[in-house]
Amino acid sequence: MFDRFIPVLLLSSITLFAAGDPSRHVNVFIGTGGHGHTYPGATLPHGMVQLSPDTFDSGWDWCSGYHYSDSSIMGFSHTHLSGTGVGDLLDVLVMPGTGPAKTEPGTRENPEQGYRSRFSHQDETAVPGYYSVLLKDYNIKAELTATERAGFHKYTFPASDSSHFIVDLAHANGGPQRVTEAELKFVGDSTVTGGRRVNGWAKGRYIYFAMKFSKPFGRSEIVADGKTLDAALREAKGRSVKALVHFKTTAGEVIQVKVGLSAVSVEGAMKNLETEIPDWDFAKVEAKAKESWRKELSRAAIETKDEKRAQVFYTALYHTMLAPTLFDDVDGQYRGMDNAVHTMKAGEHNYSTFSLWDTYRALHPLYTLMQQDRLPGLLNCLIRMGEESPAGVPIWPLQGRETFCMTGYHSAPVIAEAMMKGIQGVDYERAYAKLYQRAMVDDYRGLGYYRKLGYIPSDKEEESATKTLEYSYDAWSVAQIARELGKMGEYEKLLGQAGNYRNLWDKSTGFVRPRLENGEWAGPFDPKTTGVSKKWRDYTEANSWQATWGAQQDPKGYINLLGGRQAFIDKLDALFAQSTETVGEKVADMTGLVGQYAHGNEPSHHIAYLYSYGGAPYKTQERVRYLLDHLYGNTPDDGVSGNEDCGQMSAWYVISALGFYAVDPASANYVFGTPLFDRATIDMGAGRKLVVEAVRKSADDKYIQSVTLNGKPYEKAWFPHSAIADGGKIVFRMGAEPNKQFASAVEAAPPSMTK
Repeated sequence: MFDRFIPVLLLSSITLFAAGDPSRHVNVFIGTGGHGHTYPGATLPHGMVQLSPDTFDSGWDWCSGYHYSDSSIMGFSHTHLSGTGVGDLLDVLVMPGTGPAKTEPGTRENPEQGYRSRFSHQDETAVPGYYSVLLKDYNIKAELTATERAGFHKYTFPASDSSHFIVDLAHANGGPQRVTEAELKFVGDSTVTGGRRVNGWAKGRYIYFAMKFSKPFGRSEIVADGKTLDAALREAKGRSVKALVHFKTTAGEVIQVKVGLSAVSVEGAMKNLETEIPDWDFAKVEAKAKESWRKELSRAAIETKDEKRAQVFYTALYHTMLAPTLFDDVDGQYRGMDNAVHTMKAGEHNYSTFSLWDTYRALHPLYTLMQQDRLPGLLNCLIRMGEESPAGVPIWPLQGRETFCMTGYHSAPVIAEAMMKGIQGVDYERAYAKLYQRAMVDDYRGLGYYRKLGYIPSDKEEESATKTLEYSYDAWSVAQIARELGKMGEYEKLLGQAGNYRNLWDKSTGFVRPRLENGEWAGPFDPKTTGVSKKWRDYTEANSWQATWGAQQDPKGYINLLGGRQAFIDKLDALFAQSTETVGEKVADMTGLVGQYAHGNEPSHHIAYLYSYGGAPYKTQERVRYLLDHLYGNTPDDGVSGNEDCGQMSAWYVISALGFYAVDPASANYVFGTPLFDRATIDMGAGRKLVVEAVRKSADDKYIQSVTLNGKPYEKAWFPHSAIADGGKIVFRMGAEPNKQFASAVEAAPPSMTK
């Protein structure tokens, strides 16, 4: 069925995707089934509005509000999360209907009990910037598009004296109980305004809206906390507030709805709406949305004969631009992490939805290649958040609130990487002040123990082993900033902390394992469990097989701890050769298993590249090619092997398909993998281009025989960002059999904290 959305190009020679509109290869339904947690609706690159259908509002596989397995739609809301493992948002639901108006959604099993409607995927169309579906129970065609801060709906009705819309402010991910207060007001005969406060994952966030209909209401009513109010009442407040607006329609009549959002005020929402959608030309807004995506996706041009790979690549690239999301008004106002309203300087922007535990690994490295124009705004936003937030440096900020989700403080590697790669327009001194405070002063989630003992004791703090590893990497990242700023005394202190991962290394088992405050190992130990204690996990969404490799700054240190390069390679081989069975707690996020390697969750994402540190780059090439081919697909269910996580799963694919990866982003180095396409051209901005060519006889040739970098033979397993900062060309000569001599020497291995 996917050929309806993405036509297969039948060409006798090599298919050139370098020209034309790459968005034609995007299949937005990838990841909407299985455990991908993506949504299919309309949005712009990094847009504040994500206008998309909701099929359910609770449960792990409905974190985005939509799951491909469902057969009915609750309505269309304006904010959605892409691929997260926790649900929130689904703000300002709009649902059209005919017949008796209902104020409750009904159930997936019995949609006719409420305002839900059945639908078929055969009647569903989606491309970047546009979504359409037929609501079968009402015979209403719904079409959606968006601007950055506003959603645009177009509904084609049948002839009916009982056509209507419900605007449901009680609809929320996690259920209506998450809404703590809401307000709604009719303005004139065609406008509804209001807002609400939601105590969900992001606790106490605010959202406001302004909604205009293209046709005056026949009549309107408000239902507040279960009671239908007197028709003369034009506004209401409560925890559950809903509006019903009624019309008479003729066959084929179109009613359009424009909705502006703001986290600041109704006035801000109205200004956003009137600025971005001043008229009722749906086709113009749709065309502009599609052009935005064509322009952004055209930053990468690939050449391949394989249409499936083209679909996976460009859909992955699409997913890398769904977050972070814009979070300010057209007049520059925004709600900060201190819950106060601030005003940006002209030309600057505020953002939300930073899934930093995930995205520092591949998404932000990808941005340093393809989104350098946007990067300073994102980084300065992180710095501003750290200064505004009572919680300090951002961890997982969502719509002006800190969720505190996940471990570490991974704004550190994001900022360090940008500095090491020479990204301009960022106040690194300001960034360093807050990051150094977190690393060396704050008593945050075990950091006091970390500085005192050199590790976090498992009898005092949950997820202690993972936190120890991640704090060591974050300290390494802050150290890079200190060195660049000339703060050498502080650099040395931070470098000492960066080696603390060794304090959880158990030589007798060859694993990082939890340790008690008194220095004893916690037991009994099994590397396939998430921890020892029955009280909490010792590893974050992982077991020791996966988490042990978490000190990304020091693979050479692992080589020394294991007793040499061969022992290091053997340990990696053992990881991939294990059975996929885990012991004890079953963690939903530990998916995409190849042995005990879990590609469906981020702690594993750099591990396949570690072979190159031990002198066996050909094994990295084998592993990476397998993961590219088998852990991604072009259907809803097998599209990604775990939560998409705001672009990280997809960014791994995009950058790995180019033939390299940032094992340690803060070092500003890349490790070679294996290129997937015959040629790829990356527009780095300012006239700079990175060209990657793979010369091979067969598409199955996955082994690097030799490399030239910028026209010169290159014999290392890695290269620095500086080699391509002004553009460049990498040519891989590939073969069917491994060249075990390529980059196998000790001096050819990538740099590491341990020299």
